[in-house]
Amino acid sequence: MLASDLAFSQAAPPISLGVQSQPQPNQAPPPAREENPGLINEIGKLFEKSRSILPSLKSPGETVDDLNNSARDAGENLSALTRPSLIVTGRAACLVAANGAPDCKAGADRLCQSKGYKEGKSLDTDAAEKCSPIVFLPGHKRGPNDCRTENFVTRAICQ
Repeated sequence: MLASDLAFSQAAPPISLGVQSQPQPNQAPPPAREENPGLINEIGKLFEKSRSILPSLKSPGETVDDLNNSARDAGENLSALTRPSLIVTGRAACLVAANGAPDCKAGADRLCQSKGYKEGKSLDTDAAEKCSPIVFLPGHKRGPNDCRTENFVTRAICQ
């Protein structure tokens, strides 16, 4: 019988399962928890920092406002295309830009102005090679400066 009393007196302390009891009025509060430099703590710090770095998300109302503004701008651009205009055909030479490429805006403007409009934008262009008459002589070897390419606007939309 004595052995059984000893066995009961050596029982383990009760298991708390993570539930902490309320401190009694005469007990001091538990010490403040030290920062744990573990992986979970570092990930938490990363999320806190990312809030200040990343832009905030827009509310649904702000997103709809942005879409409405974009649609209005697209509508204004579309209305510019629907102004009275006419597609004209003809042939106007394109100027050569400083970089050697053809600049057909001036050619489109000249083509439209010849039809009574103010300005135009080229729709179709054509290129032709213009050579000096010496190239066509029998036995002449063609040199690098014997021919040049000329570009023309053949169709333009005028306003």
